[in-house]
Amino acid sequence: MSLPRFAPERPLPPYAYVSGLYPHPVSDPRGHSHGVAPERPEPPDAARWQECRPYLFGIDLFNRGYYWEAHEVWESLWHPCGRGGRTAAFLKGLIKLAAAGVKVREGKLKGVREHARRAAELLEQVAREVGEAEPRYFGLSLTELIRLVKSIAERPPSIDGDANSHVQIVFEFGLLPR
Repeated sequence: MSLPRFAPERPLPPYAYVSGLYPHPVSDPRGHSHGVAPERPEPPDAARWQECRPYLFGIDLFNRGYYWEAHEVWESLWHPCGRGGRTAAFLKGLIKLAAAGVKVREGKLKGVREHARRAAELLEQVAREVGEAEPRYFGLSLTELIRLVKSIAERPPSIDGDANSHVQIVFEFGLLPR
């Protein structure tokens, strides 16, 4: 799967964090983001999602198997939303989807299912609020995303190849906003 980069000016980390396999990115001095000040972005605007570099970088991270890192970037956007409302629910759905990717890497299928189910619930809430036949939000088709997330909850993917590889894409789809 060859997906475009949406924030190519931002370098990808040298490894995708998985607990027990790699140093914690922030708290461990060997971590890839140790000593880096956390981002404090403004709340994103759904109508201007193309301008939100952290959102787009989160998509880049997710599409390339950096699930923990995508989770962190999207969470940095979720906090300024006040953790409530449509945009917060959407971001929380993406956060839960990324957490499901982390759980796949950890081999914790129950966690994959739980995170994917919650992601689907949140995204369905957003789709109801958007209220269109083919709702899109932040450039993504909610109908398609919900379908994919539900399929993860029903049939969690397993790791192919070396579970200890620095980066591993575990989902058969990518996020492609338009």
